[in-house]
Amino acid sequence: MRSYNILSVAGSDPSGGAGVQADLKTFSALGGYGMSVLTALTAQSTTGVTGVHEVPARFVGEQLDTLLSDVRVDAVKIGMLASAEIVGVVASAIDRYGLGNVVLDPVMVAKSGDRLLADSATEALRTELLPRADLLTPNLPEAADLLGSGEARDIDGMAEQAERLRAMGASRVLLKGGHLASGDGVADSGQAEARSVDVLVTAASEPEVFSARRVATRNTHGTGCTLSSAVAALRPQRGDFPTAVSEAKTYLTAALEQADTLEVGNGRGPLHHFFSWWGEPSRDGGHRS
Repeated sequence: MRSYNILSVAGSDPSGGAGVQADLKTFSALGGYGMSVLTALTAQSTTGVTGVHEVPARFVGEQLDTLLSDVRVDAVKIGMLASAEIVGVVASAIDRYGLGNVVLDPVMVAKSGDRLLADSATEALRTELLPRADLLTPNLPEAADLLGSGEARDIDGMAEQAERLRAMGASRVLLKGGHLASGDGVADSGQAEARSVDVLVTAASEPEVFSARRVATRNTHGTGCTLSSAVAALRPQRGDFPTAVSEAKTYLTAALEQADTLEVGNGRGPLHHFFSWWGEPSRDGGHRS
C-alpha cells in the first residue's frame, strides 16, 4: 500500500487547534504522512492571538528547498503566510519543484478577529498564489477581502463569488459557508435543520453544493485549517477533488460533533481530530477504546 506525503506550509498555533498543529493532526487522522514548513510563530490560545513573529522569508525558502530536494510531496496545504515576501518564496517553490495538489487556505483573520496576514500581502496572494492553487478554500470574509466586495449572503451569491475567484486564476474554488448566519439560506427545501453549506466551483461542471448538519458547539477553533488539510490529505488518495471535498466535510462534521468531549482552554476550543482513534469518553474523564 502506497503512503502519501502531505506538506503544510503555515504558522504555528501553541494551543494546537489551528495552524500547522491542526494540519498535522488532520493528515495523520486521514492516513497521510505529515510534514511542515513554518512561516510564523504565534502567541495564541483559545481566547485570542497576542503576538505574531514572522519567520524570515529567506529561511522559509531554506526550509522548502531542504525538504523538497529530498522528499516527494503528494499534496500541499498552504495556510498562514504573514507577508508578501513569504508569499513570493512559496510561489517560487511551487514552480521550481513542480508541486501539485496545492490547496490554498487564504488565512487572513483568526476567529478571534486578530489579523494574521499583512494588508500588503493580500495583493501578492491574489497575483502570485491564486494562479498556482489547484483548490482555493476561502471562507466568506476571506472571499470578500480577496474580491474587495461584501460577503455573500446565500448559495447563489457564494457560487457567483467563487466563480469570480476562479476567474482570478485558481483552478477550483471551495467557498465555505460557515459564516452564514444561523444557516439562513442554506437549508434544503422542507428542512428545518440548520445546515452548513460549502460551494465548489470548477471549470468542468456546474457549482456543486456540499451540505452537512450545523453542529451546535462553541469549539470551532481551526475548522478552516482542518477542512483544507483534510482535502489535501484525501486528494492523492481519492484521485479527484469533489470526492476529497465530500469526505473532508464528513470528517470535519464528525470532529465538530466530538469537540465538546475535549477540555482545552476557556475560549473557542479545538475540534477533536482523533475522535475515531480515542474512542468514547469514560466516566473518569479519560477515553476508552
